[in-house]
Amino acid sequence: LQLLDSGGALLQPGGSLRLSCLTSGLRFSMTIMAWLRQAPGKGLEWVSTISSGGAGLYADSVKSRFTISRDNSKNTLYLQLNTPKTEDTAVYYCANPQPGRSPLVAPKGQETQVTVSS
Repeated sequence: LQLLDSGGALLQPGGSLRLSCLTSGLRFSMTIMAWLRQAPGKGLEWVSTISSGGAGLYADSVKSRFTISRDNSKNTLYLQLNTPKTEDTAVYYCANPQPGRSPLVAPKGQETQVTVSS
C-alpha cells in the first residue's frame, strides 16, 4: 500500500489549494478514503471521509469550506481547501480507513504541509 500526498503550500486566508493523494496497492475504486490532519502541538484530527460511491462526510470545522473528491480512473484522492483559515495550518495526510475502525488509526500517506498565514 502506498499513499503519496502532494500539493501542500503556504497560502493566505481566503485563498484556495488542492491536495492530492496518489494511491497504489489497493482496490481504490472500492475503498473508503479519508483525510486527516495534525496541527502544531495538537493531536491527529479527522477532516473528511469519502465513500467508494463518492459521498463525503466532513468535520464541522471544515464543512462548507473543504471538498473531498476522488478520481477512480487515476487512483487519486483530492481535498479542495477553499477560504482556508489560519487554524487550518497543519500537516495533512490521506488515509485508507479499514471497515469498522477509526480513520485515525488507518494507514496514512506521507505528510504534506499546509500553512495558512497572512
